Amino acid sequence: MKIKLKALLSYYKPYKWLFIADMICAFIASGVGLLFPLIVRYLTENVFNTNTSIAAGLIIKILSLMLFLTLIEYLCNYFITSYGHVMGALMEHDMRNDIFSHLQKLSFTYYDNQKVGQIMSRITNDLLDITELCHHGPEDILISLTKLIGAFIILANIDIKLTLIVFAFIPFMLLFAYYYNNKMNKAFKKNREKIAAINAAIEDSLSGIRVVKSFANEDIELEKFKQNNIQFVRSKRDSYHYIAKYYSGINAFGSLIYVVLIIGASLFISNNQMNTGDLVTFLLYIGSFLEPVKKLVNFAEQFQNGITGFERFHEILSIHPDIEDKKDAIEIKNIKGNIRFENVSFHYHGTSDAVFSNINFNVKAGEYIALVGPSGVGKTTLCSLIPRFYEVSSGSIKIDNIDIRDIQLKSLRQNIGIVQQDVYLFAGTVMDNIRYGKHDATDEEIIAAAKNANAHDFIMALPNGYQTDIGQRGIKLSGGQKQRISIARVFLKNPPILIFDEATSALDNESEKVVQESLEKLARNRTTFVIAHRLSTIKNAQRIVVLTEEDITEEGTHEELLALNGLYAQLYNMQFQ
Repeated sequence: MKIKLKALLSYYKPYKWLFIADMICAFIASGVGLLFPLIVRYLTENVFNTNTSIAAGLIIKILSLMLFLTLIEYLCNYFITSYGHVMGALMEHDMRNDIFSHLQKLSFTYYDNQKVGQIMSRITNDLLDITELCHHGPEDILISLTKLIGAFIILANIDIKLTLIVFAFIPFMLLFAYYYNNKMNKAFKKNREKIAAINAAIEDSLSGIRVVKSFANEDIELEKFKQNNIQFVRSKRDSYHYIAKYYSGINAFGSLIYVVLIIGASLFISNNQMNTGDLVTFLLYIGSFLEPVKKLVNFAEQFQNGITGFERFHEILSIHPDIEDKKDAIEIKNIKGNIRFENVSFHYHGTSDAVFSNINFNVKAGEYIALVGPSGVGKTTLCSLIPRFYEVSSGSIKIDNIDIRDIQLKSLRQNIGIVQQDVYLFAGTVMDNIRYGKHDATDEEIIAAAKNANAHDFIMALPNGYQTDIGQRGIKLSGGQKQRISIARVFLKNPPILIFDEATSALDNESEKVVQESLEKLARNRTTFVIAHRLSTIKNAQRIVVLTEEDITEEGTHEELLALNGLYAQLYNMQFQ
């Protein structure tokens, strides 16, 4: 908890002067609130009993003072509400930047085990509660302590015995609050988990809405959502149960204080130890006394919400990226594209079964290599090791005789272009999506890349050409069109190393032919890896590598492997029987 609070407090540092000004205004506003009951006491005891002409002058002066104090209080409260909230929003902005930046650093291993909806919940819902805590928490504590201490000093000067009787309730209230705070903390944490589960279910269902509708499974998705929703309601019911006891208990303490005050004051007045003016002052200050106690109660709930959110926020920031740059990692330029696998083995994090072991082969600069083999032998995983999406478990991969672990990640990935079967296009225009390959590219460079990818003609036929909005994930485009835009992106990036991961397997024959032409044009004079199930698309590969669960079992050209009459020939014949 100490480390987490220290981490939370660090977000105040850039706004320390705004924070100090906020605290000063909170102190002044609470101090002004303490003065009004004293002014009323002074009026009842010293002004209302004096000569009418003298009293009128004093009343005017006192009213002027009260109006001035009201103006001061207004200005302070305005600053607290306006600039205090701005400070909270700025801190939320910094936290959101930090968590999003950190999420960008985490490797595929993290995302393989997480749900996007749950991550979204931490970036949105949790941060809102943290902001409320960061803004209101310190000022609520300051206001409460100022009013409690101020009220105690003032009331003690009026009647110390009655003051001690009233304030004797505070330790019991604090013990009561501490007990139920612990209960609420557990309940609020469970609430967070349940709402994150709901967000994950929504994200999953809506992302796959076409699959849902194609199977007419709307009822099943609704039932899954209802179950998560019911779990959330049950979790909220528990938290509200504790909140109800909490608030009811605090309000009962407040009423009990009034009862004890009236009884005590009645005894003191009957024995001439206190006058009615003092009783009125006590009654007025009890309001000032209960208000900060209720603020502390609100702060307790706010603190539990905020700190629970910050714990979840801090959990992500505490995850150490399993793939990152070495301190002395280098930037590579003008690479040729020679790639060598040396005794490369790999298994996924948390498992002991190797996907493959002791892979050894060389790829010359500009060579066109095809990887084939049964499903599940690790062809995609093997290629994913080159840009370090995953880290080799043992062995090494070298580019131009440099271990890829000695190269800066950004520099490494800038030199590798990837075209996948499942193309991801961002919401926006065609121009925006192609420019993703090179953010500072000119419009002319983008059009040239589109022409190289055989995409220019169909783009110009769209309603607004390159400025056509393609919808979420490019939903308004066909599979072949999306694939050609992704190829145009890589043309624009112009990397020396390419990876084609079953880039045409989901296309019809006509689209496949156009896309295949684009891919072959892109692959010229570049080191290229092609993963393919359709073996007809790799006949022209300079070398075909056949991967199995044991190792690389065959290598050669299409004709050489057919002549071997081994696994490749078997796979090829199965497709063309």
